[in-house]
Parts: sequence; C-alpha cells; structure tokens
Amino acid sequence: MATPTTIQDFYQQNGVTLPDGIEKEVGHFNVFDTEKLFDKKTGERVMPYNRRAYYKISWLRGRSRAEYADKVIDINGSGLLFATPKIPYHWLPADADQTGMFCIFTPDFLPSSKTGVNLDELPIFQPSQFPAFELNTEEVKEVEYIFRKMLKEIDSDYKYKYDLLRNLVLELIHYGQKLQPMSALSDVQNASQRISSLFIELLERQFPLDSSAQRLTLRTAKDYADRLAVHVNHLNKVLKEVTGSTTTDIIGKRIVQEAKILLKQTNWTVSEIAYLLGFDDVAYFSNYFKKQTSESPLAYRS
Repeated sequence: MATPTTIQDFYQQNGVTLPDGIEKEVGHFNVFDTEKLFDKKTGERVMPYNRRAYYKISWLRGRSRAEYADKVIDINGSGLLFATPKIPYHWLPADADQTGMFCIFTPDFLPSSKTGVNLDELPIFQPSQFPAFELNTEEVKEVEYIFRKMLKEIDSDYKYKYDLLRNLVLELIHYGQKLQPMSALSDVQNASQRISSLFIELLERQFPLDSSAQRLTLRTAKDYADRLAVHVNHLNKVLKEVTGSTTTDIIGKRIVQEAKILLKQTNWTVSEIAYLLGFDDVAYFSNYFKKQTSESPLAYRS
C-alpha cells in the first residue's frame, strides 16, 4: 500500500520546483495559490486521497467535498480546511472553478520549543473534531489577508521571515479554532464501505516490516478507531457488516500473516519478530501465533 506522501512527493506530483534547503533546521514551509496548481481542463485535484507526512491549511473557494472516514463535508462557498498527518482524507472538486490558497509545513516548522504549543494537542487537530469551517464574507477577507501576507513574506529577504511566517500559521490555527464547524455535514449511503476501505488502507500501510527498526504503530481496534475518528464500537459494527469479521479478528489475521513471512524470510529471532509486531512478551506472542495456526513460531519456521 502507499506510504505517506512526503513534502518531496508533493512538489514532484504538482510539478513545482523543490526549494533549496528543505532539510534545514527551520523545518519546511511554503504557501501556494490553488488556482495555479489546479488543472481546470482535467479537473486534476491538488489534494488526492492519502495520508500526508506534513500539515496543510487550505482556504478553499468553490464547490468541493472533503471526505473523512464517516464524515463528508460539502463546501459550497468558502471554507477553511485543516489537515494533519494523523488522519487521511480525500478532497474532491465539484467543478473547475477552484480558487484560494493553502500552506504546507512539516512538524518541525512549529516546534513546541519555539511556539510553546504542541500541534497534536490543539483541538483543531484532534481526530474527533471537524477540520473544516464555513467562512462568511468578512471571514474570507480576514483569512485571505493572512494568506496574502504569507505569499508576500515567503518571497522577501527579511532575515526573520520564518519567525513571522510561524506567527501567521499560528494565527490561522487559532482563527480556525474560534470558528463554528460547518453545518454542511452529510451522511452518504456508502459510509460503511468508506470506513471499511480506510481501515484496510491503514492496516496495510503498516506492512511490510522490512527493517528491524520498524514496529507496528497501530495495534488495537481502538488505535484504528482513534485514527479514523470513529468510536471503536462503530468501527467494529461497520467491519462486521461489510466483511463479516470483527476489527480484532482482521488485525489478528494480518499480524499472523506478517509473522509467517518474517519467520520464513528473515533470520530475526522470535523475540525480535514479536517486538516488531507489537508484543512485549514473547511467550504471549508464541501462544497467540499457535492459537491462530496450531503451530509454535519455531515449529512453523522449521
């Protein structure tokens, strides 16, 4: 399955020159005019479905739709959209008249040591929150002003421009947190299919484990539910309806599948494999594996 889209991937996919010094300690930040990247003839989207390794704040003007697990947010006028690396989403333009601006930045652009805040602890970036907001005429003016100021400063040679840009990003974040969530939140008939598909996407994205430095980051049904911003009981109900299996069963079968591959194709010890698959106790892993396969890990390997 696809790995998270990186900053470098973004520039390559959109045909934009990668700025020099992207690995500098300042982190990475850039701001764009949506209209210049959006292909009106083909309707090519600038935000295809994927999980990204960077944050994104978008001011959208035009009819479009943002899909998150069991949420569908329709944007009919102007909206402010916040994206975090933790939650995959899908942006769909409804017509060719797409304007606005957006900025992208890596987590190290806004380190808590410089800003005094932890991005992932802010309400706007929590999985349970609606990350899109309706903008009225006055709010559009205010948001556009901030983005225009970003565009101006990014091209300046002011020595402290990145400090100023950090402040502008924080201003956008706090502006969004003060807004009421959009009311245009719709349920669609294929919500269960979408949640199921996103769950499988998240599950498969963790594999293969091709390095002894890797370890599963999502291990339990609750881990996946939190990432998809749905209640664990709802996720379990949906997967049972769509696949006939529970969340735990699906996760367990995929973990055992990966365990079989690692036992046959690597020389890693059972203890190492157990740890990489999220088991702190090798004996528990051995019992878990045997319950699923009727063989111990060592017996299967031999």
